[in-house]
Order: sequence, then C-alpha cells, then structure tokens
Amino acid sequence: MRQLTLPRLLGAALLAAGAALTMSAPANAAPTTPADPAAAVTSLNTAAASRPSTVTGWYVDAATKSVVVSVHGSDRGVATWAAAAHAGAITIEHVAEAPKLLWNLIGGQAIYTGGARCSLGFNATSGRSRYVITAGHCTAAGAGWTGTGGTIGRRAASSFPTNDYGVIRVTSSLAVPTPLVDRYSSGSDVTVTGPVTATNALAVCRSGSTTGWRCGSVTGVNETVCYPQGCVYQLIRTNVCAEAGDSGGSLVTKPGSGSTVRAVGMTSGGSGDCTSGGTTYFQPVTEVLSVNGLTLVTG
Repeated sequence: MRQLTLPRLLGAALLAAGAALTMSAPANAAPTTPADPAAAVTSLNTAAASRPSTVTGWYVDAATKSVVVSVHGSDRGVATWAAAAHAGAITIEHVAEAPKLLWNLIGGQAIYTGGARCSLGFNATSGRSRYVITAGHCTAAGAGWTGTGGTIGRRAASSFPTNDYGVIRVTSSLAVPTPLVDRYSSGSDVTVTGPVTATNALAVCRSGSTTGWRCGSVTGVNETVCYPQGCVYQLIRTNVCAEAGDSGGSLVTKPGSGSTVRAVGMTSGGSGDCTSGGTTYFQPVTEVLSVNGLTLVTG
C-alpha cells in the first residue's frame, strides 16, 4: 500500500495572505500581462531549479489572468529570474510564511527513539494537546520520538512493567494526528471510531511496522504476563502473530467488509513469529485513556 519509510503527506500548507507588489512597466507604458498565462507558468516550471531561494511558488490569478510569484522574504532577483525564463510580466506576492510539508501520524507505522523502533498505536487528545499512544516498554527506552516524516515529540507518560503503555506528546506542528490505522498490503487504511473492551473470541487485527496487518481472535482477557523486566497485568491474549518492532502497534476490531474499526489495545509482547505463528499480548487501550484523561482521535 505504501512504503514505511516515507511520510504520508497532506500537501503544502496554505500561503498566508500578504501585501502584493506589482512589477510595473515604465511610467510611459501601460502594465502588461502575458498573452498566454499558462505558457508563462510552464516557463517558470522549467526554470524552477534556478529560482531565487525566497520564491515559494507561482500561479495564475483567476480574476486578473496575471502570473503571480509568491515570495517569502526578499524579492531581489525575482523579476530578473522570471524575465530570463521568458515568463513575461509577473506580480510579486509577499507571503508571511513559506509552505511546509505535512505528514500523517497513522496507527501501525514506525516510530523511533535513538536506535530503537516501535510502532504507533493510536492518536489521542486532551484539550488542545495532541498525543500518540504506544507501548510502555517503548517509551521506557527513550524520551524523544520521531516518525517517518520527522519529529513527533517527547514522552509524556510511561508505565512498564505492571502496565505496558506509553504516551508521547506531539510537539511538531507538521505532524498531523489521524484516526487511521495502516493495513499495509492488505488494503486501504481503516478508521477508528472509538474504543472497545476486549472479549473472548472477538475478531481482531493488528498493525505493526515489522509485519504489517495480521488478523486473528482474542483467546483470553485479564491475563498476567511476566517478562524478564517484570510482570504486566490485565493483558489481552490473542492468536495474532507479531515480531520485534511491532510493539506499541494498533490492535483493532476486524473491519469485515467495512472500513471502520474500534480501538482495542497496543502490542506488548508474546512468543513465536509470523512464519510459524504465535501468541501475542496487548495492553488494553481503555486503561491508558482513563488514567491519562485522553480521548481517541476518531473519524
């Protein structure tokens, strides 16, 4: 469906409105506009690599049919560059902010701290603050976190052992929380509509950055699992396989023929692998939401 190492982009941020300066012809001549604005834009596209560093884009104004070049900072050399590109007359628009690439935070995709990799579980909010929920043994490994598109933020809460949940506060303005969970090669993303408490025989699927989308069922609830680092209580047992790096990833209800799911938990640990099969345990998502006063990002 997509490569893990690439950010999911939402596109350029909107250009803020700014004062426009018109490059006019000599005083004894009337200002001109290109006879073919589309051709002028094509000329600028061809010359994009040589544009002044302050140029952030260009377009044809629908009302005036003029070619507008957006500039963040100094407009020195912009008119000369446009003339060399044979774009004709242009209007320079000064903008308050340069466009930036935005990227999505999506359940099941990779997150990193230092040399460690885990998987994102779910996105959540508390007031205006944004958070990522993952495994506690992941957030115990490091405070600062990044994703496929860059910085996410810093650890806000971590509980392991006893529990296995971690919370990362999203501080990057470029990282956009979503209600989505990645199904990798199994299909398009699914949308989380809310949390649910696991029950025996519940059909579930897991998303993780190592082995992708895997499905099975709940085979036990409220189980105690003892790892070398200590025991974790009230975990969900499943017959869904997982491997290293899938930790923290999303466990959701099986979508069936639809594209909506309920959030069940985050990958903790287990035995076996996705070649021979195995048992995997999950931290219930309802506990971390309740303890930390968080609300899931839903769609």
